[in-house]
Amino acid sequence: MRQQLKRLGSDTAIYGISTIIGRALNFLLLPFYTNVLLPGEYGIVSYVFSIIAFVNVFYSYGMESAYFKYSSTLEIGTKKQNFSTPFISLVVSSTAFSLLMVMQAGPIAGAMNIPASLTAVIYCAAGVLAFDAMSIVPFAALRMEHQPRVFAAIKTANILITVGMNILLLAVMRMGVIGIFISNLLASGCTILMLLPTIRRLLTPAIEGSLMKALLRFGLPFVPAGLATMAVQVIDRPILRALTDDATVGIYQANYRLGIFMMLIVQMYDFAWRPFYFSTAKEPNAKQVFARVLTYLVLFMSGMFLLVSFFVGDIVKISFFGHHLIHPSYWVGLNLVPVVMAGYMFLGVSNNLSAGIYIEKKTRYMAPIAFVGALVNIGANYLLIPPMGMLGAAWATLLAYFAMAAVLYVVVRNIYPITYEAGRLWKIVVATAVVFGIYTYLPLDAAGLLVNVSVKTGLLALFAGMMYVMKFFEARELVVLKNMLFRSKESGGGAEEVPGPIDGTGI
Repeated sequence: MRQQLKRLGSDTAIYGISTIIGRALNFLLLPFYTNVLLPGEYGIVSYVFSIIAFVNVFYSYGMESAYFKYSSTLEIGTKKQNFSTPFISLVVSSTAFSLLMVMQAGPIAGAMNIPASLTAVIYCAAGVLAFDAMSIVPFAALRMEHQPRVFAAIKTANILITVGMNILLLAVMRMGVIGIFISNLLASGCTILMLLPTIRRLLTPAIEGSLMKALLRFGLPFVPAGLATMAVQVIDRPILRALTDDATVGIYQANYRLGIFMMLIVQMYDFAWRPFYFSTAKEPNAKQVFARVLTYLVLFMSGMFLLVSFFVGDIVKISFFGHHLIHPSYWVGLNLVPVVMAGYMFLGVSNNLSAGIYIEKKTRYMAPIAFVGALVNIGANYLLIPPMGMLGAAWATLLAYFAMAAVLYVVVRNIYPITYEAGRLWKIVVATAVVFGIYTYLPLDAAGLLVNVSVKTGLLALFAGMMYVMKFFEARELVVLKNMLFRSKESGGGAEEVPGPIDGTGI
């Protein structure tokens, strides 16, 4: 058991690091795009990729989950048959779908209100969708065979190719919007080439009929849930475009992506949290530990929320060789960033709460919860965008994540009840709200840089001070904090270790 958990933790770390590196490399494209594309051009890119996210659900039709299900048990067919059947199915279906897209590229572009000069975007999108669908089962096979390093290497190579080709096609060859989609098409094609050794090793040229039926029965029900999940994540872009224009979508997307600071925290936490709660669930104090983890997660996210909200505007306006991290034409949307980060905070809370559903094997609740989020997001977008513009779209996504967390809390309370540290959580909420409220009413735009930074630093200190005055920290936690702050001064890095507040777990 210990070796299995150790391997799970090691694999998770590799997957997590590769994903974070990929996100970071992708984030580097944001300043590049905003400095070479007009907001309207970037809006078209964002809109098309949001549509691709939805269409991808149909292209994959649950085959990844179905492959994991049947290849792990081999209850039908051999190992090679369990690889080949879903892989060949996806190759055939994705090729057919994409050929149809290519044949109808003009009408599709017209229906999407894409300029005729950009019809080639549909060709590229068709290729990206096909290649990505073909890579689903080979990537899943690498995970099943516990080859995280190969998996991570190919994923990272995909990102590097995408970034490199974007720089070449946009900065050097000046291809504009088309260059972005060609870059993604080439990266997806190269990914299939890198997966060929895995494909050749496992492929047998035949489909096992009974296995195919079982795969479809298991996989197709994932399509509605996948669409609901995509709706929560990206439905705001098409709705915002329908109610405003491409330039608004471009500004929205650029500033939304600045929420990466909170998103990375949530994603890193999720990679660590999943193996942790499974390995801790059988401990007698597991629920106490889970409650304490949520408290610390909310505290850390709140601190990051204040830090980024205070300084993100200053950071994006720093000039590098005459260019800014975000082009000035996009700065009008900086007020979105706190709202986006708040939405990710509720996503982090949901990740913590979902532990009970997975521990008790009640995963049937996850799809309805995703549908709640999707309905809230769609409704709120149509209600809020007309009076609030792009800020309304950000608030709609925040409300969707809040609704999902609220419903998840009610569900989990009935199937895996945990007594959370409500008093401590409210102290974090109050301190965060007070400090952020003060910040929003201070006229810092007219202040000099030194005053600006000093005031914002003071507000962060106020947050910490409020937590201390409200007696948020327990005695043991204060001792740990003191040792962390003064370790090098008092003991040269060898301060006495203090046990954690819950039965020596360190949580």
